[in-house]
Amino acid sequence: MGFLSRQRVACAAALACGLLYHAGPAGAFDLAAPLQLGAQVRGTASAEPFGLTAIPVTTGPVHDKWSALARKLDDERVQLALCDGDRDGCVSDAALQFLAIVDTGRAREGRARFGEINRAINLAIRATSDLAEYGQIDVWSSPLATFAHGAGDCEDYAIAKFTALRQAGVRPEDLRIVIMRDILHGEDHAVAAARLDGHWLMLDNRRMAMVEDGYVRNVRPLFVMDETGVSQYVDQPLEARLERDVVPAAAGGAVRPGLIAASN
Repeated sequence: MGFLSRQRVACAAALACGLLYHAGPAGAFDLAAPLQLGAQVRGTASAEPFGLTAIPVTTGPVHDKWSALARKLDDERVQLALCDGDRDGCVSDAALQFLAIVDTGRAREGRARFGEINRAINLAIRATSDLAEYGQIDVWSSPLATFAHGAGDCEDYAIAKFTALRQAGVRPEDLRIVIMRDILHGEDHAVAAARLDGHWLMLDNRRMAMVEDGYVRNVRPLFVMDETGVSQYVDQPLEARLERDVVPAAAGGAVRPGLIAASN
């Protein structure tokens, strides 16, 4: 990829995955603090992604956004259940598209289930910013809203994967959404996380391959969310590295999230 192409992709990534919230000026951690290697969580079971302690959050912008979104997710579960039981009578194209992805996940087990849903949602949604799509900054969209638009930013991918995995039969205690700070590029980023055999895999819109949390570098985990609510990480974060890979471009040459090479 040429230099100008990399610049355009990096710009698109920054617009698509910039999240505008922190708990205080420096977020959950001192951004000047040295990073620790993620090797300490490799090969060990972990209650939360990255093996860090997280405490419940009951106020603040992240809590408020997640609470509002949770109500939308409850409503959509009803709609998805109705469409799932009567595909021919379902009038929502977005629901049918989403359920088709869930079906591919249901047909698989374990890591293959996670990987199938991760890839399918990465390819189903066009990476764009909330400002470009909605005319607002930092909109957390429900899966059916995202699929109706056909576009979203990093938290929209994460929310859709979180919901699809739950619909596909993954236990709620094995699913999370993690908000983290990309230290190298100065952007916040959201991913879905799914636990398999005690180990957390990151489902990232920037890549097709899933990476275990202990092998992720250059991020600071800030918040973690599940069906019970929002928690904030309080331990010294781990250093993490994501190896680069490429998502195949869609027909027509549209930029896909896996093409984001050097930015959030």
